[in-house]
Amino acid sequence: MGFQGYRRADGSVGTRNYVGVLSTVVCANEVAEDIAREVDEAVSFTHHQGCCQTPLDVQRVNEALIGLGRNPNLAAVLLVSLGCESTAIQDVAEGIRAGGKRVEVIGLQETGGVVRTREQGMEIARRMVAEASTLKRETCDLSDIVLGLKCGSSDTTQGLSATPAIGVVSDRIVEAGGTSILGEVTEFIGAEHILVKHAANDAIADQILALVERMESRAKAVGCDMRGGQPTGGNIKGGLTTIEEKSLGAIAKGGVAPVQAVYEYGERPTVKGLVVMDSPGREPEILTGLAAAGCNMIVFATGRGAPQGFPFVPVVKLTGNDLTWERMRDHMDLSVAGVIEGTESLPEAGERLLTKIVNVASGEPTRAEITGYTRAMDIYVTGPVI
Repeated sequence: MGFQGYRRADGSVGTRNYVGVLSTVVCANEVAEDIAREVDEAVSFTHHQGCCQTPLDVQRVNEALIGLGRNPNLAAVLLVSLGCESTAIQDVAEGIRAGGKRVEVIGLQETGGVVRTREQGMEIARRMVAEASTLKRETCDLSDIVLGLKCGSSDTTQGLSATPAIGVVSDRIVEAGGTSILGEVTEFIGAEHILVKHAANDAIADQILALVERMESRAKAVGCDMRGGQPTGGNIKGGLTTIEEKSLGAIAKGGVAPVQAVYEYGERPTVKGLVVMDSPGREPEILTGLAAAGCNMIVFATGRGAPQGFPFVPVVKLTGNDLTWERMRDHMDLSVAGVIEGTESLPEAGERLLTKIVNVASGEPTRAEITGYTRAMDIYVTGPVI
C-alpha cells in the first residue's frame, strides 16, 4: 500500500506542499498570519515564545523552529521576525536551509513596520508558492510515513476502541519500514511499567522511566502533583476516574511494536520504527513537537471531540463514541464505534483507519483542514517568562 507524496531534497516525503510563514517571536504573530491569509497555499505557524525566556527555553524555540521549517510538508519557508527577539533568527534560517529548502527572512523593525512588512512578505510568499506549484506528487511507500500519535478529550470508549485501532495502524506502518512517534509523557504515568516492557533494550526502558520521573518532578517543583490536572475535568466527565485509566488507553496507541529510541521534544528520529518523544499531552504543544520531529501525518483519537488540527500537517480525527461522531461530525474523520457495538473487530477498524490515512496523505483534506481549525499552536517550554 502506497500514497502520492512530494519528495524533498533531504529524502523526506511531504503529504502537503505548502509555503510556511513562521513567526520567530510572539510579537510577529499578527504579521505572519496576515501574510498567509492573503496568499493561497501559504500557511502560518504562530506561538507565544521567542523572548524573555531562560537560555534553555530559547534554545528549545530555536530547535523547534528549525524542525518545523524542515518538516517535509513545507516546500519553502518565510521567517517573520520583530528584530530584537532572543530567537537566533539566522541560525534558524541556516538550520532550515541545511535541509535543502529556500528560506527568506523579513523583520518588522528592519523593514519599517507592519504595513511594509506585510506587503513585502506577501510578495515573497507568492513567489515561493509559484515555485512550489511546479512540484508534482509521486508514488511513495508506507515506509515514507512518519506518523504522530495523539489522543485527547478522552472518555471511557477511547481506550477500548480508538486508541487500540491507532495501535493497529502504528504496527502496520512500523512493519512496512515507517516511523511512529508516541508522546504525551503525562499519559504514561501509572502505566509506564507496561510501556517499558515494549522497550527494545534496558537502556531505552530506563530512558522512558526517566522521562516520566522528570515530568512528575516538574509538577512537584511548584508544590503540587498531577491530580486536578490529570485526568482533566473533561476526562472525568467522560467517565475516566484515574490517571492510570487514562494512561492505559494512551499507551495503546503504540501497538505492540518495540520502542526503538527515546527523543527530546521536537527532535527528529534517526531510526525507523516506534519511538518515544518527550512532550506534554496538551494539543498545541504536542502537535507542534510532532511536526517539528518531522511527522508528515498525525492521527488523533478523541472520545468527547477535540477539534484541533495543525497548520501544515494533516490530523486525522477518529472517535469510538457514536454520540461524539454525530454531535461533532464537523471535526471527525472516522468513527470506530462499531468496535464497542460488536459490529467491527479492532483489526478491521485499524485497516479502515490506515486506508483513511493513506487517502489523506495523498491529498484528501481532513475535517480540521476543511473547517480551518488549525491555528492555535505553541512550543513546549519548561521555564518561566523572565
